[in-house]
Amino acid sequence: MADEKKMVGDVYFPAPEVIANAHIKDYEKVHAEALADLPGFWGKIATENFEWYQPWETVLDESNAPFYKWFVGAKVNIIHNALDRHMRTAVRNKAALLFEGEKGDTRVYTYQQLNYEVSKFASVLRSLGVQKGDRVTIYMGRIPELMIAMLACAKIGAMHSVVYGGFSTEALHGRIEDSASKVLVTADGAWLRGSIVPLKQIANEALERAGTIQSVVTVKRTGQEVEMVSGRDHWYHDLMALPIADPKAPTEVMDAEDPLYILYTSGTTGKPKAILHTHGGYMVGTATTLKWVFDIKADDIWWCAADPGWVTGHSYIVYAPLILGATSFMYEGAPTHPYPDRWWSMVAKYGITILYTAPTAIRGLMRFGESWPNRHDLSSLRLLGSVGEPINPEAWKWYHRVIGKEKCPIMDTWWQTETGHFMITPLPCVPLKPGSGTRGFPGVDLDVVDEDGEPVAANEEGFLVIKNPWPGMLRTILGDPDRYVQQYWTRFQEQGWYLPGDSAKKDEDGYIWVIGRIDDVIKVSGYRLGTAEIESALVSHEAVAEAACIGVPDELKGNIIKAYCILRQGFEGSEKLEMALRDHVGHEMGPIAKPATIDFVDSLPKTRSGKIMRRVLKAQALGQELGDLSTLAD
Repeated sequence: MADEKKMVGDVYFPAPEVIANAHIKDYEKVHAEALADLPGFWGKIATENFEWYQPWETVLDESNAPFYKWFVGAKVNIIHNALDRHMRTAVRNKAALLFEGEKGDTRVYTYQQLNYEVSKFASVLRSLGVQKGDRVTIYMGRIPELMIAMLACAKIGAMHSVVYGGFSTEALHGRIEDSASKVLVTADGAWLRGSIVPLKQIANEALERAGTIQSVVTVKRTGQEVEMVSGRDHWYHDLMALPIADPKAPTEVMDAEDPLYILYTSGTTGKPKAILHTHGGYMVGTATTLKWVFDIKADDIWWCAADPGWVTGHSYIVYAPLILGATSFMYEGAPTHPYPDRWWSMVAKYGITILYTAPTAIRGLMRFGESWPNRHDLSSLRLLGSVGEPINPEAWKWYHRVIGKEKCPIMDTWWQTETGHFMITPLPCVPLKPGSGTRGFPGVDLDVVDEDGEPVAANEEGFLVIKNPWPGMLRTILGDPDRYVQQYWTRFQEQGWYLPGDSAKKDEDGYIWVIGRIDDVIKVSGYRLGTAEIESALVSHEAVAEAACIGVPDELKGNIIKAYCILRQGFEGSEKLEMALRDHVGHEMGPIAKPATIDFVDSLPKTRSGKIMRRVLKAQALGQELGDLSTLAD
C-alpha cells in the first residue's frame, strides 16, 4: 500500500488504492440495499459463498420473535465450510495456522494437517461417548489443541463450552455444572509471563465438585507432574495414537439452527449467562464480516491477538478465517514477555499483514514508548483493528502513527458475545474518526434513542439499540429463555428492538460513538458523564497510560468522580500530579468532569476481553460485595 493518505482535522480518509482493493467499495450503496431487503441480502451472500448439504426454505423466520431463526430448513455443518470443502482444492496445502509458544517453540498446520488432527480428535470424542447435542467443556491456554478441540466438537455436532484458561476453580466448576458437560478437555498447564498456569490442578479441584464429567482429556504442554485420576483421565497424545483416532471421521449433518456452541458472559448481577449460537447464521455472519471489514486476501497473514476463550477468538481466530481459507497466526503468551517488543518482533518475523487487538493491549504497550516498536520492520502491516471497548482517540492515534506508520486504516469494531460478529464497524472504504466505530455493518440498523425510544439529537447521549435481526445473533440463553427475553428484548419490547446495554452518541454524520455500559454512566449535579470520556481525557495526559472512573455517591452532587490511573514509565504518583490531572480533565471536558479523587494503581480489574470491570472498583470503594468475579482476567 502506498503512503498516500489524507487526514483532515480528525477525519482519516483512506488512500485511493485501499478503496480500489477492498471487497466493498461503496458502503452507502451496499448498506441501503441490505436494509431494503434483509432476507434477500443475506440469502444472496449465503448462496454465493457457502456450501449447504440442503438449501433453506426461509432465510429469516420472524414468526416467534425475539426467537429468530435463520436459513430455516437448511442442512449444514460449519466444519464442512471451514475444513471439508478445502480438501477438494489447493487450499488444503496452504498454511491454516502458524503458532508460536511463549518460550519460542513454533508449529505450522496446513489445512490438510489441521483437518487430519480435527478428524482424529472428533473420533476420540465419539469413542468417549460424546454425541450430537452433548456439551464439552474446554479449558486450556492459547495453543493449537484448543482450536482442534473446538472444531472436533462442531464436527460431531456437540456444543463446545470454552472456559478461558485463566479462570478460577469456582468459575470453571460453575460453567461445567451449568452446561452439564460430559467431557473436559484441558492441559497440564499453560505458559504465561514465564510461569506455569496450573490448569490441570485447577480442573481437578473443580471436578471434585462437578458431577457430570465422565472423562478428562489432558494435553501435555508444560510437562510438570500432574495428578491423573485412573479411569477418568486420559493423555491427549495417548488417545490420538490409538486406532480409535480415525482420520476419516464423518462430519455430522446439522440443521442450520442446531446449536454450535455456548459461551458464558458475565452480567452485572446474577450468574453468568450461557449464550447460545447456531451453525448456519453464525457461519454466514462471521465469515462475511471478517471478509468485508478486514478485506482478507489469499496472501494475508491474519493475527487476531485475542484468546479463543472469548467470543473474538471463537469468531475470528477459529471459525471465520478457516471458512475464508486464510492463514492465521496464534501466540501463546503475554505481549510484554520477555520484553515489551515481543508482539512487534513477531509481526516482523511472520510478515503479519493484519493485526486485530484490544485498546487495553494498545494502551499497555504505549506505556513503554516508541523505541520498542521502532526496532522492528512493521511494513508488512496493511490494516489494523480494535475490539473490546471504545478506543481512546489518543490510543487510536498512537496505534495509527507508531504501529501503522500512518498508512494502515484502523477497523474499530463494536460487538458482543451475544451478537456473534461485528455490528458497528467501518469497512476499509469508509472515512474514520478516532474513537468512533463509524456505522452499522451493512444490513445492521442501529440508532441511539431516549427512554421513550425516540431518536436523540446529534451528539446527545442515549441508549444504543439494534432495530433488526442479524444472522450471527444469539438464539437464547441456554436453559433460560425467559432471561433471554428479559435481558435483551423487554426494554423496547413494543418496538421489537434489541438492547445491548450500552450508551452511545450519534454525531451529525451518523457516526456512532459508544460511551460504555449503561451502568458506566456517572450523573454529577444532574449531568450525565460517560466514564469513557473522562478516561480518554486522563489518558490524553502524557503521564497516564490507562484510567478507570467510577461514580461514588455524594450528598451534594448526587455522585462524585473517583479515578484510578496507571502511570507511564518515568512518572510517579504525587499530590502535585493529582492536581495536574484534575486540572487537565477540567480543561479537556469542563470543571464538572474533574475527578474528586485520583488513586495511582499498578493494575485495574479487567475481563479477558480487556473491559475494565468498573463495578468491581465501585464495590471496593463502597465496601460492598464484589459479586461475580469469574470473568476477571487476573
